Amino acid sequence: MTKTALITGITGQDGYYLSQLLLQRGYRVVGLVPPSRQASVAKLDELADAVTIAGVDLTDGAALRQVVVDYQPQEIYNLAAPSFVPASWEDPLGTLDLITGTATRLLDAVRQAGLETRFYQASSSEIFGDVQASPQAETTGFRPKNPYGAAKLHAHWTMVHHRDRYGLFACSGVLYNHESPRRPPQFVTRKVALAAASIKLGLSDRLSMGNLDAKRDWGYAGDYVEAMWRMLQADTPEDYVIGTGILHTVEDLVATAFASVDLEWQKYVDIDPKFLRPDEHFQLVANPTKANTQLQWHPQVSFEQLIATMVQADLTRLQAGTVQPLPALP
Repeated sequence: MTKTALITGITGQDGYYLSQLLLQRGYRVVGLVPPSRQASVAKLDELADAVTIAGVDLTDGAALRQVVVDYQPQEIYNLAAPSFVPASWEDPLGTLDLITGTATRLLDAVRQAGLETRFYQASSSEIFGDVQASPQAETTGFRPKNPYGAAKLHAHWTMVHHRDRYGLFACSGVLYNHESPRRPPQFVTRKVALAAASIKLGLSDRLSMGNLDAKRDWGYAGDYVEAMWRMLQADTPEDYVIGTGILHTVEDLVATAFASVDLEWQKYVDIDPKFLRPDEHFQLVANPTKANTQLQWHPQVSFEQLIATMVQADLTRLQAGTVQPLPALP
């Protein structure tokens, strides 16, 4: 029997890689896209014609219930969220409704339909926020520091409550930073990759950065969607921290990107005070032991491979004229 998976947030980075993985495994993939955002389906590129798009307002509980009844999905992946965390300060209520409201309405739809649908809730390391210890595991306390993290935490607990009270097969993946060539340029990894490619081609000559000592746990998005899928194939629904467990500095990021195109980064990088952020005493870094042991999940793409791939993708785009060099940050 062909399995059907519903995906919210299908036009984002994770939606693309998850759709690709599910299609390769023989699923029928249905993307739930608000009617006002139908044009964004083009971002799926070659996958756009391989997936089914259902136009539905994610704030409309009745419409979501009807979609669940119509498609009878074996799996739902709720990835709907703003793509850029700092933007949540500009619309905290909208962020809460998109993240928590969508999760609540979908979980309620599954419950009311009486289906045995397995539900994945996309959580985030942002729920740990102002951490008091590193690394973080499934038992670490939550201290979100922004509206995005608070909304993700609310959605996480909403999922847990539905699992505990109604017996739904629902789980949450607490994902750390995961990147790919499909990242928008406002993300630091893509900013650096695009700068290295632009400078290599002589289209730019400088890159302005903030604190080069800041550290992140960066992985590859394609690996992380594999973890999502594995969670829904498990015998019991549980929550998992997904990350590499390895910290790299922003300087490592810059050095790796420029080295991949045979450039010495020190010749091209300036420090701009407007990009500086307060240092963090404890770092957001994953302890993925549970996923390693219970899901047999391990990252397959190294940090160096990931950054080199991102730079190469931007070289190709710049040469084709499909992106602009070094776009200004908002």
